[in-house]
Amino acid sequence: MGEPKRIYLRIFALLLFISASSFQLLRAFDDAIFYESFDEDFEDRWIVSQKDEYNGVWKHAKSEGHDDYGLLVSEKVRKYAIVKELDEAVGLKDETVVLQFETRLQNGLECGGAYLKYLRPQEAGWKSKEFDNESPYSIMFGPDKCGATNKVHFIFKHKNPKSGEYVEHHLKNPPSVPSDKLSHVYTAILKSDNELQILIDGEQKKKVNFLSADDFEPPLIPPKTIPDSDDKKPEDWDEREKIPDPSAVKPDDWDEDAPLEIVDEEAEKPEGWLDNEPEEIDDPEATKPEDWDDEEDGEWEAPKIENPKCEAAPGCGEWKRPMKRNPAYKGKWHAPLIENPAYKGIWKPRDIPNPDYFELKKPDFEPIAAIGIEIWTMQDGILFDNILISKDDKIAESYRETRWKPKFTVEKEKQKEEDSEAGSSGLAGFQKKVFDLLYKIADIPFLSAYKLKIYDVIEKGQEQPNLTVGIVVAVVVVILSIFLRLIFGGKKKPVSSETI
Repeated sequence: MGEPKRIYLRIFALLLFISASSFQLLRAFDDAIFYESFDEDFEDRWIVSQKDEYNGVWKHAKSEGHDDYGLLVSEKVRKYAIVKELDEAVGLKDETVVLQFETRLQNGLECGGAYLKYLRPQEAGWKSKEFDNESPYSIMFGPDKCGATNKVHFIFKHKNPKSGEYVEHHLKNPPSVPSDKLSHVYTAILKSDNELQILIDGEQKKKVNFLSADDFEPPLIPPKTIPDSDDKKPEDWDEREKIPDPSAVKPDDWDEDAPLEIVDEEAEKPEGWLDNEPEEIDDPEATKPEDWDDEEDGEWEAPKIENPKCEAAPGCGEWKRPMKRNPAYKGKWHAPLIENPAYKGIWKPRDIPNPDYFELKKPDFEPIAAIGIEIWTMQDGILFDNILISKDDKIAESYRETRWKPKFTVEKEKQKEEDSEAGSSGLAGFQKKVFDLLYKIADIPFLSAYKLKIYDVIEKGQEQPNLTVGIVVAVVVVILSIFLRLIFGGKKKPVSSETI
């Protein structure tokens, strides 16, 4: 086969690939329920809140280093609110629904949110021009970071079928926010079998069930039973697992008054000890200030310095024998502990049927009628892009591959070059890897109760990178103490009076 023919075949293959990719992208666009690329100015499609407190200015701006446009948070220390009404409300009850959008924290994120609110129909009592924090939403989803808060929110509001009140249900142990300045894509997949998946950059970070009591706080379905508030602990209920042995007697030779330390009578003064030399002397180079007034300032005294004669000697001044631990010390005597024959366990009230309990086969989500961004942030440079609602996670994947990934790849390569130029492959690169690892450790489920404490320690380390090793040690100490507590136990499990 000749060389020209090979070239033609390669060109033909490339055209086929481009055609197939274009067809796939066009099909994805057609199948999306809603898609906002911000390629065109947003002002004729999105409505900015006219409430006075939302004075942040939204801008149609390019993402740094790209020709791709997005919706930009342009000023620091401002409140922002903007909303887009959908042509038709999107139901969330019976089919898979995918919520996806991109954010880029071009100046990082120290304190602020970059999440979206998926709003209920306006019959719920809100107006686009008056969109604010109180506007009723069905779902709130996206990154938020400030102080100890570092998480990708997923919150849904659900109408309690018994009380009629809307209750916020927060995802437990949500994933943390990427700490760099690159474009990231956040995806929430709500499936018809009650499963929820949270993806960051296409990678699954969380999979939960809406009906599980372990996955949301408070749980969607209340517990079947609750403690009886009228049940009281009996007066003779003994919760002491061990008690002092009443038959134990202090030994006759037990001296409670013996001191912890005594003078070491066997110690000898080191050879060369300078008894007549003070440990400190007047600084011979010090001079009395010219403006010193003895009448007003008192008699001038030269500042003290360490006696140079003592540096080469084992010591100066009066020598005294050191103290040593007293071998006769025993401390306060206590009777040894024995098993308590009257022990009944840690008391808890008996359980009774929960009057607020209800059964539910799937969440009764309110439909989505609009998408809103309502945030308060200390940062500028937050860019929103490629907001998508779809009923097929393959479509969301197609958008990630064609719209997000090319940008992310360019940004990541540029970041590597900048890190290399700044020498971040050394200590700074090591520190970043350490902090990224610590954030992943903090996301381990059995550490959830201590997550905020660990985040606080990590963030102090990021503010003072020279303390990286100390921060690692601090986090390890926290985790080790938790681990030991889990192994050796803490409080005993309460025992209901009904079980005795």
